[in-house]
Amino acid sequence: MKADVPQQPDMADAANIVLNTIRRPVIMVDPDGFITFANADAEDFFRSSANMLARNTLSKLVPFGSPLLTLVDQVRERRAPVNEYRVDVSSPRLGIEKMVDLYVAPVPEFPGSVVVMFQERSMADKIDRQMTHRGAARSVTGLAAMLAHEIKNPLSGIRGAAQLLELSASDEDRALTRLITDETDRIVSLVDRMEVFSDERPIERFPVNIHVVLDHVKAIAKNGFARRIKILEEYDPSLPPVFANRDQLIQVFLNLVKNAAEAIGADPQGEIVLSTAFRPGIRVSVPGTQDRVSLPLEFCVHDNGPGVSEDILPILFDPFITTKPNGSGLGLALVAKIVGEHGGIIECDSTPRGTTFRVLMPAWKETSQGSGDEAEGDRK
Repeated sequence: MKADVPQQPDMADAANIVLNTIRRPVIMVDPDGFITFANADAEDFFRSSANMLARNTLSKLVPFGSPLLTLVDQVRERRAPVNEYRVDVSSPRLGIEKMVDLYVAPVPEFPGSVVVMFQERSMADKIDRQMTHRGAARSVTGLAAMLAHEIKNPLSGIRGAAQLLELSASDEDRALTRLITDETDRIVSLVDRMEVFSDERPIERFPVNIHVVLDHVKAIAKNGFARRIKILEEYDPSLPPVFANRDQLIQVFLNLVKNAAEAIGADPQGEIVLSTAFRPGIRVSVPGTQDRVSLPLEFCVHDNGPGVSEDILPILFDPFITTKPNGSGLGLALVAKIVGEHGGIIECDSTPRGTTFRVLMPAWKETSQGSGDEAEGDRK
């Protein structure tokens, strides 16, 4: 008796299976602009079923004047594939800050039809940039250690000499000696801030309630630098604790909220949104091992300020990068260092309508970290 042989799908079914397996949105557009095919990822991307998409032309699904429509026309005319990178397809339907890479190709078997494949600007791109940020922070570590010894000692002598001169100086010269003293103090303060980068001691971490941390940061901001700015909360109350150092988390989010407040300035319509969410599926490789760490906890600080310049955005977390007249450019570099040492990732998305700093961090797992501890935020 012969064993049953699984029936093989025909070629059309096989093609559909393959296209639905591809983790990229893929659509086919006919000569009249109607969507004649959409794989499963395309349904998610356009937030509509394939049947609903088939009733619409592509021009109704993307913003008016979108570069995508121009690319489709070009491919029809040239009958040759085209790649386009960093195309903005943001819209109320697709979502804000929607940036994609596009591959558009003709379908010879169906004259006038084209296939479009979308590749969203992925978290992988952001992770690669984050590795660069961490490398930049490490370079500051060595610089900080050197500066602490090579600069602070001579500055101490300069400051002492200026104080001695002040005792016998005239009123006019005394202003100059005070200027020397003030400037040496400012340089010492800068070097002290840089010394934080050379601190390689292990971090004491506990399960921390992130909402307690954010509430504490909000209270500080509302009683100080952000007293005239509306601060909103969009929390997921079901989030598990984050495995982190509470004080360092406060430092991270205080920096981010202060940056947001400074970006908003005196705008009476300015607001900051603190949000938390569970985002499964984000995993990163641990350097030097085969391990992959899950980063399901997402914490965001969003402001509706004017955004960050495109020239600055790729290097925003590098040391000494600042747009503030009196800024040192170390605040965000320190934030990136702290988040990185916690095994997390920080990234910035910015448009002229606002800026979002997104922190992804690992959750606390009782089975792997021991039992019997309650969330540190709940103990305080």
